[in-house]
Amino acid sequence: MKLTSIILSLVLLVGCSSAALRQLIAAMNPCPCGYLGESRCHCTEDQVRRYRSKVSGPLMDRIDMMMQVPPVAKGLLRHDVTVDKGEDSATVRHRVAEARERQVSRAGKANYLLSHDELTKFCVLTESDYQLLEQAISRFGLSARAYYRILKVARTIADLAGSVSIETLHLTEAIGYRRMDT
Repeated sequence: MKLTSIILSLVLLVGCSSAALRQLIAAMNPCPCGYLGESRCHCTEDQVRRYRSKVSGPLMDRIDMMMQVPPVAKGLLRHDVTVDKGEDSATVRHRVAEARERQVSRAGKANYLLSHDELTKFCVLTESDYQLLEQAISRFGLSARAYYRILKVARTIADLAGSVSIETLHLTEAIGYRRMDT
């Protein structure tokens, strides 16, 4: 199987006698054979569409972030090859802790727990960014739920970047996580 998968991340609030938080991280191949975009893939557009439609629309609507992960280049699998590994875990952990502190000091809770009223207060966009978000909702056929989830993700991206406000770059990144290209 090809290493490329579509990663799906989802945070669910499950309503029971006591609410429980759950985070779902899932993966699926981009097409039935797993080699979409490579010469050895012979899946038709219709086969890819049918394959992806097996995940229900309402479930997909509750997924905050979707991304395609490219295959690892064969040369990078060798133990004697030096690659830029980016940020180390300690650096990322520190940045995430700082972002979480910003969220709690600003709203008393993490961004994913913000209500609609709190989103209005803490996720303010410029007029042009509101228009950008509305265009994305229209163009990609996204729901009202997706609108609010994009705002929460954009606020989190801004927090991770240490930004007081949501910038266009943060918003476009959040919108990008809602798209799944065929």
